[in-house]
Amino acid sequence: MRMRKKPNLVPRMERCAALLETNPEERLGGWLNGTEYKALHLEIGCGKGRFTTAAAGSMSDTLLIALERVEDAIVVAMERALEAEVGNVRFLAKDAKELEACFAPGELSRIYINFCDPWPKSRDAKHRLTSPFFLRSYARLLPIGGEIHFKTDNRPLFDWSLEQLEAEGWTLKEQSFDLHRDGINGFMTDYEAKFHAEGVPICRTVAVRTEATRFDGVPERLRNASLADARANQTEGVSPCE
Repeated sequence: MRMRKKPNLVPRMERCAALLETNPEERLGGWLNGTEYKALHLEIGCGKGRFTTAAAGSMSDTLLIALERVEDAIVVAMERALEAEVGNVRFLAKDAKELEACFAPGELSRIYINFCDPWPKSRDAKHRLTSPFFLRSYARLLPIGGEIHFKTDNRPLFDWSLEQLEAEGWTLKEQSFDLHRDGINGFMTDYEAKFHAEGVPICRTVAVRTEATRFDGVPERLRNASLADARANQTEGVSPCE
């Protein structure tokens, strides 16, 4: 579904200016300098910020950076954080391909990827946020022991992602094919709450960077990577996640 254009977008963005990092390149390697935070987390594709606000609010010693390229989504996320008076979250209106211009090697300790676009066609597999190209970028930004927390309602995408993680040398510490089977587990995104209410199982894994994790070189071209039963949660012009 396509996200509706938000009315009064410019003044709404201006009211949230304190939470929006407009020059993240200037903070590269120094996000935690002069703060009392002990860890730096990144959420890729925060959408409208339901998960963002809840997660940040539960980790007072952590600075959470929420990345979202669609302004109509990020303004809602920032308003949510302001209303909840969550002070340890900042937002970036950036694409995931720009991460290494914003963060130094090993600067992040955790990356969240929630309900990203599955890009079901084989020719588009390189755009998946769990493709080898992105996984190696994340590996450069995380230290040994750093984690990726990945959730999706899309089982074909999840299975494919597990294969890529293992092939790229990540250790899978946690894995669930029905995360909320015995009750709500962790913080939900808006899409997640909707899918769960419809009875759609939510898949989740935690992948850990190890000494065996690949982080350099150019990944081989992906072939035969179509997702036979993948559902695209977004359309062009809408956030690639959440």
